This record gives sequence, C-alpha cells and structure tokens, in this order.
Amino acid sequence: MKPGSQRMDGTFARLLDRREAQGRRRRLTLPPPGVVDFSSNSYLSLAEDPDLKRRYLELLRSSGDQFSLGSGGSRLLDGNTTFTEELENRIAAFHNAPAGLLFNSGLRRQLGPVCVHDGMKLGRAKKLPFAHNKVYGDEAGTDGLTDSGRPQSLSTVIDRLCHGPDGEVFRKGRRNIFVAVEGVYSMDGDVAPLRDIVACVRQRLPHGNGHIIVDEAHSTGIIGQRGRGLVCHLGLEDQVWARVHTFGKAMGCAGGKF
Repeated sequence: MKPGSQRMDGTFARLLDRREAQGRRRRLTLPPPGVVDFSSNSYLSLAEDPDLKRRYLELLRSSGDQFSLGSGGSRLLDGNTTFTEELENRIAAFHNAPAGLLFNSGLRRQLGPVCVHDGMKLGRAKKLPFAHNKVYGDEAGTDGLTDSGRPQSLSTVIDRLCHGPDGEVFRKGRRNIFVAVEGVYSMDGDVAPLRDIVACVRQRLPHGNGHIIVDEAHSTGIIGQRGRGLVCHLGLEDQVWARVHTFGKAMGCAGGKF
C-alpha cells in the first residue's frame, strides 16, 4: 500500500473513532422480518403491496421491446423511448397538467426546475425567505426581517422587492419572481395556504411575472382525489406555474416529475 493511502486510511479511521465516541456513527442494518416500519418514506406501504408487484411484472412482460433494461444514454442522445413519453403524457393528464417531464430521482426532479435551495444555488437565483405559511401581515423593518428577527410575510417580501432599488422592473413585469412552497411540509405536516398565496401573487404582480412552484413531494398520493396532490385538490391547476411530484414517498417507487 502506498504511503499516501496509509495516511488517508488513518485519517478516516480517526474520524470514524471520533463519531463512535460521540454516538454519531451510523451503520447499515437490515430490518428483522415481521416488524412495523415507522421510518420509511413509503407512507402507504405500496412498495410492499403484492398486487402492485404482480401488476408491475406483468407490465414488463407485456411491453416487449418498448423499453430496455437501461437507457443506453441520456434522453437528449439515444435514451428516449415511446414508453417514457407515453408515461409522461399519462401522468400529466392525471394531474390536469399540459405536460410533464420525468426524472430518475426525486433529487434530480428538484434540481431540474430550479425550485429548491440547491437548485436555486445552481441557477444563481437570488433567494429571499418569507415567514412559514404567513401570507399577509404588516411587519416592521426593510431588511426582510420583523422586529423579532424573523422573516416577513410573503406579501411584505414582494412589496419590498417592488419598491426597492430595482422595483420598477418587478412592478412592470420585466423581471420574474418565483414563489416556491411545499404542499405538505414533512417536519410538522402542515399544509401551505395555497389559495391565499395565489391571490397574493396575482394581486401584487398583476403583469403575470409571479410564478408559483409547489413541491408536492409529501402531498402526492395523500391529498386530493386519487392522491393527485394539493394543487388539484384546490382546483388551482391553472394558477400554479409548475408542480413537482416525487414518486419515492407515498407512491412507493423511485423518480419524480416536473
């Protein structure tokens, strides 16, 4: 073994020992048979449903040459298939959307449309937080924070942008504002006040440069008719610019759609 490799192994060993001493070292485990899983993202246990497994295997057998075991390349090169396009169209129609784009993981689904924190960093977007689920309110301060140091409401943040140094480009619709929220927030389970958010954005940005993005990761399969999500449940399909759905939670599989 090369001296450099020995030094690296020693470094990792010390780091692991430190984590062990702090009780923060994690190890891969296998759940014992017959236990109830309260930590899985498969909220409805569909990943273990025997009927779904059977129907999935039947679909693979009956689809013939419509798809292969691997893509063979990116979709922009030679990895696209009619099976994928048909699936995108079916899912889009299910959610009353004009179109949809599939991703091979929920993470890529988030990064693709530049709708969450990592995606905004990659897209070099300016990020301004507003108070959680607080649409309206008259807070003091011009720095984006209330007197108590907490973020201001959505209406106040938009007003501050429209009357700030670059306010004219926002007021006249020459620069876009994207408002990204989650349908259901996983930590507390609270639901976004989406009707109020839509009304606020339309009122303060009447030129149509306010675009709402709803992350339906935790509302897909849970809220709305047949689990279509919060946007469909409230009938706001035409008022929300984009929705992102994750398949790795209630749906019990993998991937996502924008």
